[in-house]
Amino acid sequence: MKITDIFGADIPFVGYCGIEPIESASGRSRLEVTVAPHHGNQMGVAHGGLLMTLLDVCMGSAARSAVGSNVVTVDMQVAFTAPAAGRLVGQGKVVRAGKSLVFVEAEITNADGDIVCRGTSVFKTAREPGARK
Repeated sequence: MKITDIFGADIPFVGYCGIEPIESASGRSRLEVTVAPHHGNQMGVAHGGLLMTLLDVCMGSAARSAVGSNVVTVDMQVAFTAPAAGRLVGQGKVVRAGKSLVFVEAEITNADGDIVCRGTSVFKTAREPGARK
């Protein structure tokens, strides 16, 4: 079964990636994924796209929990610091939440607790599609 409910948001792509929601509240979030062969790059470790997706969802979930509404990514920066394999834990934290912009940071660690990548992002609060202005 693929998980698509990410803390109340239906995100099918995240379920396709096998990312599991663990917790999200008060501007913080935690999600996990186990790197499988189909997640690999040409060197047999996690593809950067999987890591960026995990970071984005960690940061977006943290932002949604802080502002109580949907958000969309408007900017994201990532630094890859080590190859990633096995069970990965992503944790996001809101740095500042304004009326329309939310600044968030996140990191992904491996089972040994080593940081494999870090990211920062800016999100804009968003309405549901079709909602009145």
